[in-house]
Amino acid sequence: MENKEKATSEYLALVVAENKQEIMTVGEIKNSLHERGFGILMALAALPLCLPIPVPPGYTTLFSIPLFIFSVQMILGMSAPWLPAWLEKKQIRRERIEKMLSKASPWLCKIEKHLRPRITYISVHAWERIIGIFSFVFAVSISIPLPLTNFPPGWGILIMSLGLLSRDGVTILIGMIIGTVGVGITMIILFLIWMGMSMPSFY
Repeated sequence: MENKEKATSEYLALVVAENKQEIMTVGEIKNSLHERGFGILMALAALPLCLPIPVPPGYTTLFSIPLFIFSVQMILGMSAPWLPAWLEKKQIRRERIEKMLSKASPWLCKIEKHLRPRITYISVHAWERIIGIFSFVFAVSISIPLPLTNFPPGWGILIMSLGLLSRDGVTILIGMIIGTVGVGITMIILFLIWMGMSMPSFY
């Protein structure tokens, strides 16, 4: 019972605490946190998309792929997260995970202070399916290579995940709103780009 009372930020800290090697695999991270199901893994995958820290090319893509995979599994109602072997073997430097978590912890702690069970008449399993649908749409928006447009959908997924872990339906709804606004911004930008490309040139 004691583990269930830990905050999400404390569970994420276990990624660094329990893995001492300099190079970690995605599978090792998943296995160290699987006891809290989809919520904790979705939160961890969304973190690199939410933080304004320099990352190497393809780093955010590496974390957006699990968002697609987990969201589909949540929609299908799977009981435990699964990743393909090729993705579990992907390596990540421990120092990058450590830096990401150190940047995120203050923000996570501020959010966690406001989390509490709300709208609990909707089951966790039902919330997982709903979050899966929204997360899939948000992940599609994140995958579109437009500058800075991945922040609102990424934060939407992160906040929904924190709400799921705390059985806080109000926080889940807030995450849905933030992510939806982000998707709307992406669609407006794409529309403006399309309009600019389709307008005839007079020169």
